[in-house]
Amino acid sequence: MFVISGATKGVQQYVVGGFEVAEKIDALAAYNRFPENRLQLNAEGKVVGNVLVDSTGKQHPLDTHSPTNFASRIENYLVGVNPVALETPAEVARGRSETLDRLSSILEKRRANRVIDVMGRWARLDQVQIEKTLDWLQGIKQQSA
Repeated sequence: MFVISGATKGVQQYVVGGFEVAEKIDALAAYNRFPENRLQLNAEGKVVGNVLVDSTGKQHPLDTHSPTNFASRIENYLVGVNPVALETPAEVARGRSETLDRLSSILEKRRANRVIDVMGRWARLDQVQIEKTLDWLQGIKQQSA
């Protein structure tokens, strides 16, 4: 599973990182198993966490997404292993500058100005494409170390 940064006007999206999916569980199981990932407000008042339910399995009050698709959003909480993430300012800057060219090359698509135009939503990569993407991300990490 690879993660693309959010879309912000005037800022290039990039591949933030990725992880191998070890298992899929539902959100209530995630609530019980990963209490540190429950939605909450941090010291600055920012919402953090990614478990979208409360202790009863209902939509958490801090989850501001529409309740119309809530049932489908809580079915598959992904538990990951072997993460790789671009974290330092230098890694992020390089990721931003290289993402469009790399994705275009890896996916064998014509280069575009936006990530969505290169890969669409819910793109599936084959094993070779996964390995190329991991090699690229790990190369960024190694060069900045």
